[in-house]
Amino acid sequence: MLVSNSGFNRCDMCCYVKKYTNNYVILVVYVDDMLIAGSSMAEINRLKQQLAENFEMKDLGPAKQILSMRILRNISEEILKLS
Repeated sequence: MLVSNSGFNRCDMCCYVKKYTNNYVILVVYVDDMLIAGSSMAEINRLKQQLAENFEMKDLGPAKQILSMRILRNISEEILKLS
């Protein structure tokens, strides 16, 4: 699998984490849905590009909902909440 060959560690059935010196990227996959989160947009974009080269996928932009949970953001206060 592409993820296991890219330095990601599986930490749950559907969750993979890659740690860098000062950053991290989390990849959550459930059936045909995927959520990418992390502390570095450059690393997130690099992962999305790598995945797009190997799989047919669409980038739907910032997530608003995943697995029936709403994602609420407050960028100015750096807050992320799940409903």
